[in-house]
Amino acid sequence: MNILIKSAKIIDRQSNFDQKIKDVLIENGKITKIANSINNPKNYKEISEDNLHISVGWFDTSVSFGEPGYEERETLENGLKTAAKSGFTAVALNPNTHPLIDNKSTVEFLINKVKNDIVSLHPIANLTQQAKGIELAELYDMSNSGAIAFGDYNSSIDNANLMKIALLYAQNFEGLVLSFPQDNSISNQGVANEGVQSTKLGLKGNPALAEELQIARDLFILEYTGGKLHIPTITTSKSVKLIAEAKKKGLDVTCSVSAHHLYLTDEELNDFNTNFKLTPPLRSQKDVTALRKGVINGIIDIITSDHNPIDIEHKKVEFENAFDGTIGLESLFGAANSILPLKNVIDCLTNLPRKRFNIENYSITVGEIANITLFNPEFEFEFKLEHINSTSTNSAFLGKKLKGKIIGVFANNKLRIN
Repeated sequence: MNILIKSAKIIDRQSNFDQKIKDVLIENGKITKIANSINNPKNYKEISEDNLHISVGWFDTSVSFGEPGYEERETLENGLKTAAKSGFTAVALNPNTHPLIDNKSTVEFLINKVKNDIVSLHPIANLTQQAKGIELAELYDMSNSGAIAFGDYNSSIDNANLMKIALLYAQNFEGLVLSFPQDNSISNQGVANEGVQSTKLGLKGNPALAEELQIARDLFILEYTGGKLHIPTITTSKSVKLIAEAKKKGLDVTCSVSAHHLYLTDEELNDFNTNFKLTPPLRSQKDVTALRKGVINGIIDIITSDHNPIDIEHKKVEFENAFDGTIGLESLFGAANSILPLKNVIDCLTNLPRKRFNIENYSITVGEIANITLFNPEFEFEFKLEHINSTSTNSAFLGKKLKGKIIGVFANNKLRIN
């Protein structure tokens, strides 16, 4: 496909054109010219927008779509359509399905079903069989079939020895191990951050200590075993400090934070709105401030949507009984961009997650395959139901002021303009 992007500000630290306004010519899916002004004698499709910015296509490292098994929440087809409309050219699919992604056949099914989509789907496979935390799944076979990492979604590994074995075994094929940060004996099925808010509202608390103990344990194990560890969706100020200390030691550890944990606090729970019932729970303002600083300082490597569609039957119930989770693809950029410097947001959506999860990285450079997100970072709006493309509408951002408009994506030699 051939297109000409006009007067776009390039945001790409890996490119010599970073922070420069240029025309970009794409022919047959490759970038063939970047210049101040490019003529269009062959009458290619032109893209010209106010305050147009472009970056390498965004990659979300934590999405759930439901299919297979929970298609009423979200199908793969609609999930990838939502991702494209939200600026993403690649997503990592959580093993939050039925059947679980704990064997090579399921990995191959997922990849083959959507291999021609504009958005590339990369399965995260279960670390343990049936996500029970008892025996390791067939990690090597699933890696060979296309799984990019291994972890049981929102389910921690209680058995420290099993985590030790996983980190040791995965080194044989450079596997990335994910460990959900929660000590279940401390969290004790709490539904809100343990503190003033949970006490005032009479909700069972899930303390920050539950997250921090698990992270400390896993970092001790990593120091002993070596290997590659990724800690998804951290939420507390102490977690940021623990990971910073581990990185100073030279441990191969990365972490992510969700956009909702960067933007929202547990003060949102006053109305018992189940869209704010999340795993991990929303934390205090102190924690949110530390998380934002962690992104800016480079301690936190990745921002994710942690997109988790939940059907209305399991959300419109009493707070304690509601399923945890919020959709987030549509709101990720608008939320993160409204509270953080643009350069940090783009880093956490492009080269950092792509390198960590070992998927193809790109640059806006002549001769490169074109994999691009187009956006306007200054567009301010209130997030409403009309902005939701997901099948489920359980968004924690409804009514919030966000900043950033997605104009479209170009990937896999395909173009989608919103």
